[in-house]
Formats: sequence, structure tokens, C-alpha cells
Amino acid sequence: MRFKDIVAECRPHQYLKNGFVVIGPLFSEQWTPDLLIGTVLAFVAFCAMASAVYCFNDILDVEADRQHPTKCWRPIASGALSVRFACGLASTLACTGLVLGALVSFWAFLFVLAYAIVNLCYSFMWKHVPVIDVFLISAGFMLRLLAGTLGLGVTTSDWLLLCGLMLTLFLGFAKRYAELRALAARSGSGGTTTRKVLDNYTPEMIEQFMTISAACTIISYSLYTVAPETISKHHTNYLIITVPFVIYGIFRYLFLLHKRNGGQDTARDVLFDPHMLVTGGIWFAITLLVLINV
Repeated sequence: MRFKDIVAECRPHQYLKNGFVVIGPLFSEQWTPDLLIGTVLAFVAFCAMASAVYCFNDILDVEADRQHPTKCWRPIASGALSVRFACGLASTLACTGLVLGALVSFWAFLFVLAYAIVNLCYSFMWKHVPVIDVFLISAGFMLRLLAGTLGLGVTTSDWLLLCGLMLTLFLGFAKRYAELRALAARSGSGGTTTRKVLDNYTPEMIEQFMTISAACTIISYSLYTVAPETISKHHTNYLIITVPFVIYGIFRYLFLLHKRNGGQDTARDVLFDPHMLVTGGIWFAITLLVLINV
């Protein structure tokens, strides 16, 4: 057993998804030391719980992963980490996440706990039910967003919450599209799938789901930037200049999905694509400058 295998099992690159916790504080403009500390604690709480969930799922799917062309290299499936050790690691990480959530607030604790429960329901019952499977993935993101708003005592626009919902649905269906494409490639070479829910999807169906959710993401974010409550709260109507970067980011992700075999690992797609990194960085910088009225 090596330390790097433990780190690999925790999937630290996936912590990018926990950035949804930061959205509420970013748009709150209540950048007090207490809020910043609470945001960091909530972020780390979800990182710990997310790693616990990954570890638990790998324990549950160990036999199926050993039959998968890429998942067979995961630490538990490959035998680098024993199932017994993985159980202890998952339990420790889960307890850490709950304790950190409780340190933030009662609501943050509930959202971290709900995240664990949603993922358990997904693993045991709902991951084979089409459409509901993606909604549960989206629910995990929304719980992060709520932890960064209600869990930290921050109020935010309903349009921003709706945008978060639509964006996570888009990413969830994009992941299913990528898995379906990979399944077709493996089927052509005699491979099989370990995800039964894919039998209920077709590329055309998922294309429609992605189109609807991507359009709703752009519309809801655009409406958020021009909503009277947003302009009144931030004392500026310049947030609308960030909209083109959101549109380009979504279009670029679709390009990666269709032309660069992306979609199966959202965090990796964002972190290792220069266009996505630059676009995200520019969006963040402009948003911050607009909010502080530079």
C-alpha cells in the first residue's frame, strides 16, 4: 500500500466540483473573515465526504470495475488497496466531513449528510433508473450550492439556483452521452458495459436532454445578471458582460464531448483543457471586478 494509491482513491482532482460551495459567498459580497472561514470549512467537508463516497462506490463496484478497461486500474480494483482498508478510509473521511459540516452550521451539517444519503440511494437503488440517475447526480451539486448559501447564512437569487440546477443536469447528461459513446466503441470490439442504465438511453434522446438543459443554463444565468434584484444588490448592471464566457464555456464543453472524447470526467476536462481554464479564469476575474465595482 502506497500513499499515492490512497490519494488516487480520494480523487482530489474531483474537488473542483465542490467549487459550487463558493458560488453563494462569491455573489454575496459579504466577504467577512467568518464567512471566508465557513466557506473553506464547508468546501473541505464536501471534499472529505466526496472522497468517502468515491471510496464506498469503488468497494461496492469492485468486481465490475475489474472487468472495465480503465476502471480496473483504480486502487481497490487493482488490489493496491484492500477492501478492509478502504472501508476504514471511507468511514474516516465520512466522519471528517460531517464534523466539519457541523462546525460550520446545523444546515451545513444537514447538507453534507444529505449528500451522503443521496449518493447511497444512487448506489443502491436509483443508478439504474434512467433520468432519475442524472437528477440525483444534479442533486449532489445542488446540495453543495445550498451549503454555500443557506448553510452559510447567505441569500442568493432563485435565478442563480436555477442556473446551477440546469448546468448540473447538462453535465450529467453529457457524462451519460460520453459513456454511451464509449459503450458503442467497446461493443464494436466485443466489450460489455458495467452500467445497465445505458441500455435505456439513446444518443438522440440524450442530445435532446443536453440541448434543453444547456439552453436553460444560459437563459437562467443571463436573466440572473439583468434581474432587478441582482442590479439592486450589487449596484451594477455590468454582470451581463460575463454571459459570453458562460456561453463559450458550454459550447467548448460540447466540442470536447463530440470531438475530443470528453465528458466522462468533468473535472479532468476542465482542468486539462486550456480553453476551459482560460475561460473560467476570465469569467471569475471579471465577475470579481464587477462585484467589487472596480
